[in-house]
Amino acid sequence: MNRPAFFLALGLAATAVLPATAQSLVADMSESSISITSNFTGKDILLFGAVDEPSDVVVVVQGPREELVVRRKAKVSGIWMNRRSVTFQGVPAYYAVASNRPLEGIASQTVRAQFRMGGAFLDFAVAASTRHLAGAELLEFREAILRNKRRDLLYFDVENSVQFRERLFRTSIVFPASAPEGDYTVTTYLLRDGRVVAEQSTPLQIRKAGIERMIFDLANQRPALYGIIAILIALASGWVAAAAFRRA
Repeated sequence: MNRPAFFLALGLAATAVLPATAQSLVADMSESSISITSNFTGKDILLFGAVDEPSDVVVVVQGPREELVVRRKAKVSGIWMNRRSVTFQGVPAYYAVASNRPLEGIASQTVRAQFRMGGAFLDFAVAASTRHLAGAELLEFREAILRNKRRDLLYFDVENSVQFRERLFRTSIVFPASAPEGDYTVTTYLLRDGRVVAEQSTPLQIRKAGIERMIFDLANQRPALYGIIAILIALASGWVAAAAFRRA
């Protein structure tokens, strides 16, 4: 659908929804799930909605939580070795922020920190075994997580990506091929005068599908059988290769 037609369709829907429910924010997505198959190269999902009056919109997407070990290397006798490590818990595997203008102009640092609007405000829990490290040193390890996630295109802030046409808005959420499987939360915030006046959260699922799903389930639910099948396949492949060489 082209852009004018899209906004026209959304406008008709918003006209019907907003007055009837007296909601200041209505948001939805073009898809609520993503299937990962062998030819999966990434996916863009359209998030669209309507507001009852001129406002700012910030969209925050967070993926499944994970535990990460961050290591720092140091040179010892001319050899690079791991010298320090910190274990962080509850780290979003994926994190993205989209807004209609720069976040600094939308809300104060206090508000952005409260609603986790921006990677700088993500709260990573530190495992008890590494809580003795100084704050400045922990900050360096935390920055390493943000740097590595951004390099892998799993963390990003996209300002000016929420497009408005009168009361209607839209933006695209980009999920790269490396996006991890799991449950995601897409939260849309409506702000006026720097304050959050409404929010709406929508779940999103990323799951393996087809043969990839079958292999994944087999490996995790019946590892012994998975190992036996893998060995049999390897033996069969070796036998076929040997037979081919004998004929040659």
